[in-house]
Amino acid sequence: MSSTLLSSSTTSNLLFRTTATVVLLLSMLLLPIIQTSHCYKTTSTTTVAPLIKLPQRPSNRSIRSSVLRVDFYSKSCPQLDQLVSSLTSQQFKDSPVTAPATIRLFFHDCFVEGCDGSILISSSGAEREAEENKGLAKEGFEVVEKAKALVETKCPGIVSCADVLAIAARDFVHLTGGPYYQVKKGRWDGKISKASRVGSNIPRANSTIDQLLNLFASKGLSLQDMVALSGAHTIGFSHCNQFLSRLYNYKGANKPDPSMDLRLLKALRMSCPPFGGSAGMIVPFDVAAPFTFDNAYYGNLEAKMGLLATDQGLFMDERTREVVVELGKEKKKFFEAFGQAMEKMGGIGVKRGRKHGEKRKVCSQHML
Repeated sequence: MSSTLLSSSTTSNLLFRTTATVVLLLSMLLLPIIQTSHCYKTTSTTTVAPLIKLPQRPSNRSIRSSVLRVDFYSKSCPQLDQLVSSLTSQQFKDSPVTAPATIRLFFHDCFVEGCDGSILISSSGAEREAEENKGLAKEGFEVVEKAKALVETKCPGIVSCADVLAIAARDFVHLTGGPYYQVKKGRWDGKISKASRVGSNIPRANSTIDQLLNLFASKGLSLQDMVALSGAHTIGFSHCNQFLSRLYNYKGANKPDPSMDLRLLKALRMSCPPFGGSAGMIVPFDVAAPFTFDNAYYGNLEAKMGLLATDQGLFMDERTREVVVELGKEKKKFFEAFGQAMEKMGGIGVKRGRKHGEKRKVCSQHML
């Protein structure tokens, strides 16, 4: 285990060294703009209306959250949450990048085959080999493996990898300053993990709002859930190739995206050239606080400083704009909406029983 910890720590240090110049440059250029655009949060006395209630479209993928319970392991593994949190808290101290990596990993798991740990399988043709998953940081996979190994020493063969991932994601939301919500448990690990099933189930950086709404609705998630879950981009980083077209050739017009603040455009172009040199470069979603979970993400969108086209599109589209503004005004409402959306997402495609699931001892390997 010590060698694994060293590897993770080394990776984290390399990441910080690689991106330090980028973050410093962006901070110098953009922090005054961001602070100005966010000043309304501390001065506004506007009464915030209740979150918009929107009709939910029928889902073609069942949500079976009713079979999950917060106390599912109260007798078989009562110390489960404490075991996982002891690992996640230490890992966050050693390698902060593990937080956004694990939260993103949970999202990618739930949207393909449901929340069943299928993303964790390491074999030829498995989900994690899909092009859409190649950007998932290894720290997310590693922390789940470590947490599962720790749980196995106390509760062998009892807890699924899918539940460990769900708990770890919640822990990292809270460790970065976000809400602490109860995680319902009782998932089994999925027996199917295929890269071919990933592409149509994961949002792309250039997806339209219509495409996003249709995808989220197919999982039983509402427009409000979609906007709240997008707020996870308040922490973490994105590779340049995910937004490069916005800087130079938006929609094939050989011009930048007109919805991007010109000062942000200038700063990003300095870090992400159009050809060569930017493939491995990463940029923080929120330059002011890349490891702080808050609602600044929504203020950035209002200031035309969203990094991905899908992010900025939430403010540009009149159907989602009102929710963006509302969640940006009050952090408490964002935290409530995010916690509720995470609970709903955590119930997508839940597997139960040996016919449809398994309880893996090693998360990256199917049971024989």
